[in-house]
Amino acid sequence: MTLTPRSFQLEIRRGVAEITLSRPERLNALTFEIYGELTATFRSLERSAARAVVLTGQGRGFCSGGDVEGIIAELFARDARGLLEFTRVTGALIQSICELRRPVIAAVNGVAVGAGAVIAAACDLRIAAASARFGFIFPKVGLSGADMGASYLLPRIIGHGRAAELLFFGDLVDADEALHIGLVNRVVPDSEALEVARGWAARLARGPAFAHAMTKQMLESERTMPLAAAIEAEAQAQALCMAHPDFREAHEANKAKRPPRFEGADPIDSAAPPAPIAPIAPIAAAAEAPPTPRSTGPWTPRS
Repeated sequence: MTLTPRSFQLEIRRGVAEITLSRPERLNALTFEIYGELTATFRSLERSAARAVVLTGQGRGFCSGGDVEGIIAELFARDARGLLEFTRVTGALIQSICELRRPVIAAVNGVAVGAGAVIAAACDLRIAAASARFGFIFPKVGLSGADMGASYLLPRIIGHGRAAELLFFGDLVDADEALHIGLVNRVVPDSEALEVARGWAARLARGPAFAHAMTKQMLESERTMPLAAAIEAEAQAQALCMAHPDFREAHEANKAKRPPRFEGADPIDSAAPPAPIAPIAPIAAAAEAPPTPRSTGPWTPRS
């Protein structure tokens, strides 16, 4: 699949892929086509020059979930087999985000509900605009809160109790509450959310892609390991990173008092000053979104 989606915008520049959902008149509601193209795009980014990804929405919303006219109405005409086919398609999107061996940052502007909230949760980092609202609203339409991996992702981000509350009641959470419970990493003014996400992505793109991919894998793999197994897995992972050229380059750059030029990074970006990090107080906090598990043993990522 080439990186030429028709149903949303994609730009890759200086190691950063920026995906913009572009149905602002529908609050970027998802259609069958968008689900398929997003999944294929995240799979294809594995073979692209992108070293980090920003995902955002155009206009007043990040993503309002499945389109009522374009998806929901059609589901009532499907039999059980057809419904299962659809739910597997939606889950495949989340899996493709989590399995991409690149950091993915959500710049959440406005509403992120239903599938939109799960997509944000699947990203590794989340920057929320002050006007952002999150809602795992499935129970409000008679569905299980456990949809598209929500009951896997959410407890790992905010804990079981908070996750149960959101998934049983389906209530909306504003940006300040999302920050308080650890659902987002930062809350910034509306006009700054995308720029902060871009700054983070640019900083990641200048960094060691091999090591970032290993970090993403270890964050997930170690969740099911006892301590001894986790320490051994990290020992093997770190040994692989030490054998990678980026380790020596960082050492040489430090001795020469220059910015490191990590393998594959844009040489112009490598010399640029690092992007600033949004302040943690009074409107910032930290949380992490885990990727979907693939393996519990040693693993060699591609940069």
